[in-house]
Amino acid sequence: MSGHGHDHGHGCTCEHEHDPAERGLEYGLYQRIDLEKLQCLNESRDGDGKLVFKPWDQRRERDKFVDSDADEELLFNIPFTGSVKLKSIIISGEDDDTHPAEIRLFKNIPQMSFDDTGREPEQSFRLNKDPTAELEYPTKIARFTNVEHLSIHISKNYGAENTRVYYIGLRGEFTEAHRHEVTICNYELSANPADHKVDSIVPQTSFIS
Repeated sequence: MSGHGHDHGHGCTCEHEHDPAERGLEYGLYQRIDLEKLQCLNESRDGDGKLVFKPWDQRRERDKFVDSDADEELLFNIPFTGSVKLKSIIISGEDDDTHPAEIRLFKNIPQMSFDDTGREPEQSFRLNKDPTAELEYPTKIARFTNVEHLSIHISKNYGAENTRVYYIGLRGEFTEAHRHEVTICNYELSANPADHKVDSIVPQTSFIS
């Protein structure tokens, strides 16, 4: 995995050239999370896991965070209100050993538990310490299309008993999947009367052939 880490380090630099306001908009997927149904397993205080999904301009604030409880692991189950194409992720913690050192990403496994984390993830990353929330880890986009539920497993930190996270940023594209399905269905129904036009073309086609 260390090779992936190097690639991601190179990928981060070009992002800094983007306009800050534009980058903030790119990291707007937190608005598409169904926060009422979001779960964070092994959080030390109920509900704290939801606090780290916040606007770009609040990513360096230290008043909202989540600490792990029994050990260093955390597992976020993140349902979206539609379909997401996830392009990259940022995870920021304290500049000490409580900072996450490795994350594993899974898609479309609702209600995932720690027992489920033994399976192969869609992608995993080794993280550098990033207290200023600047390091971006690009995903393999082909694996993260049509994501309706994302699970983030923080499997280890830098050696502390517990893990602390201040910010998780998700960049990507969002679509209202269910509404599109309804639209397509209605279109097909209304198109049926046009079948007569197709019938009139068939004899001409067979004649030419």
